[in-house]
Amino acid sequence: MGFNNPGMTWAEFERRLSDGRARNHPPNANGGDSPAWSAKRQPYRPPPAVDRGSARTSRPAVPYAELHCHSNFSFLDGASHPEELAEEAARLGLAALALTDHDGMYGVVRFAEAAGAVGLATVFGAELSLGLTRPQNGVADPEGRHLVVLARDPQGYARLCRAVSEAQLAGREKGRPETTMEALATLHGGHWLVLTGCRKGTVPAALTGEGPSAAARQLARLVEAFGRDNVAVEVWDHGDPLDSARNDALVELALSQRVEVVGTNNVHYATAERRRLATALAAVRARRSLDEMDGWLPPAACAHLRSGAEMTAAAFRPVEIVPGGERWYTNAATFADVDGDGHADLIVANYFEDGAHILDANGSGSEHMQHSM
Repeated sequence: MGFNNPGMTWAEFERRLSDGRARNHPPNANGGDSPAWSAKRQPYRPPPAVDRGSARTSRPAVPYAELHCHSNFSFLDGASHPEELAEEAARLGLAALALTDHDGMYGVVRFAEAAGAVGLATVFGAELSLGLTRPQNGVADPEGRHLVVLARDPQGYARLCRAVSEAQLAGREKGRPETTMEALATLHGGHWLVLTGCRKGTVPAALTGEGPSAAARQLARLVEAFGRDNVAVEVWDHGDPLDSARNDALVELALSQRVEVVGTNNVHYATAERRRLATALAAVRARRSLDEMDGWLPPAACAHLRSGAEMTAAAFRPVEIVPGGERWYTNAATFADVDGDGHADLIVANYFEDGAHILDANGSGSEHMQHSM
C-alpha cells in the first residue's frame, strides 16, 4: 500500500470503504481473484443499535423532516452512504428524510431499502443544476444555479426522473446536465415541491449578490413557473455570521409573496465526524490540495443531520415579523394542507420488505403525518 501509508490491511481498507452489506460470496470463499458470486447486492441489514421501527419509536417531541440531504451519490460532494444517512435519521427520530442528490436519482434504491429496514419515512428528490457551461470537476466554486425538487407522489417521481434524464442527454457530456426553468415548468404538473435551495439557488444567490429586489424577482419567477403552492423558501444555518440575517431576509421575502418557508440543514454528511472526509472530497473534486481549498471550505462541521430539538435550539430561532406573534420556521415536515382540515400534511413514500411502493393521500398504507400550522 506504499511506504508512507498507515499500517492497514487490505481487508480493513475494504471494510472502511464498504457500505456495511454482507459480501456477495459464500462463507468459505477466499474472495481473492475468484469471479463474482452474484450480480445482486445482499439485502441491507441495519446495525443492532438501529433496528426496524426505531425511527417511529424514538421520535422526539419536536417533529422534523430533513428535506435537503446529499449522499455520496452526489459524487465528491456528499460524504455518507444512503444507508448511513437512514440509520442516523432513525437514531435522531426524524419524521422523514428526503434524498436530494445532484442531478440524479442514483441513490434512491439503496436509500429506500435502508429506510424501510429502520422504519424511516422517505421523500425522493434531486438538486438540479441550471446554467452549466462545462463539467465542474477541477473548479473550486462550481458555476451554475441550483433548484431542489421534491416529488410529492409517484407521478412526481416519474416526472422528476424524466427531467433528470432529459437534462443529462441534452448536456451531451458527463457532468454537464442542461436544462432551464422553462423546461422544468412544463414537466412538474403540480406534482413537485420546489425549494429555493442553498446559496447556489436562484433566490439566495440574487439576495446576497444583488439585494432583496432581485431576490423578489427570482422568487416571483419560481412562483410563475411552478405555482405558489408548489414553491417553498428554504432557510438554513451553518454558523456563518451572515446566516441569520440572510434567513430573516428570506422569510420576509416569502411572507411578502405568500410562499411557505421550510427550514433544512442542507445536509452533506450523516454525522459531524464525516466533515474531514467531506473536505477531502471537496479538494479531490476541485483538484486542489486542502491548503489551496481552505478559503472555500466551511469553517465548521455543521452540514450533518440534526434532530428537531437540535434544529430548534442550535440552528434557528423565532421570527417576529408575522402579525400576531412569533412563528418558528424549523419544521420542514409541514408543506401542504392536502385535506383542508387546517393541518399541514406531509405525504411520503414508504418501502416495505416486499418492495411495495405505497403512497396515497388518504393514509391507507402510506405514512400520513400531521402537524399543526
